[in-house]
Formats: sequence, C-alpha cells, structure tokens
Amino acid sequence: MKRIAILSLFIAVISGCSAVNNSSSFGKGVLKIAGVIEKPGVTSYQYGTHVLKAEDKTYAIQSESIDFDKFLNRKVEITGRKVKGYPVDGGPELIRVTLIKY
Repeated sequence: MKRIAILSLFIAVISGCSAVNNSSSFGKGVLKIAGVIEKPGVTSYQYGTHVLKAEDKTYAIQSESIDFDKFLNRKVEITGRKVKGYPVDGGPELIRVTLIKY
C-alpha cells in the first residue's frame, strides 16, 4: 500500500512538471509581433499598460517584468501570449509580453 502511495505521488509530481513545461514561453500559442510601442492615452477599454501598433492592428500589452516606457515610440518585436477573455469593451486583444527585442 505504501508503494502505491509513493508511486502515485511520483506520477503526480511528473505530471505537474510537464504541465509547467507546456505553459513555457516556447510552446503552443506564443506570438511574435513587430510594431511601435506607445502610451494608450484615453480609451474606452481599461486594460494593458501600453499599446503595440503593428502594421495592420493595435494590441494592448502588459508585462510583469518589462518596463515599456524604455521602448516608447521605438519599433520592437514582442513575444507573448494572448490573455483569455479579451478583447472587451470594443478594445484590442491583450498580450502578456514575456520578451522584447529592438
């Protein structure tokens, strides 16, 4: 009985590790978008700290680790994922950015 419990725990830990790997920034659903970062100004939607103006579309962007103010009015390439549940209030898609290149 003890072996079964240990084996079950081991399988649960391995499953948890693979779930973390699937959500890494190099898996399915990762977007790379080029554009210019701007402050959003007054908008009808209330999400994202900045916007990325791509060639044909505008995206609301946010990040927990990147200071977008350092890249204002610069052409960059962002890497990130769409945030589920957006767009709302007629706004743009929301991208959680994990990497930025300029």
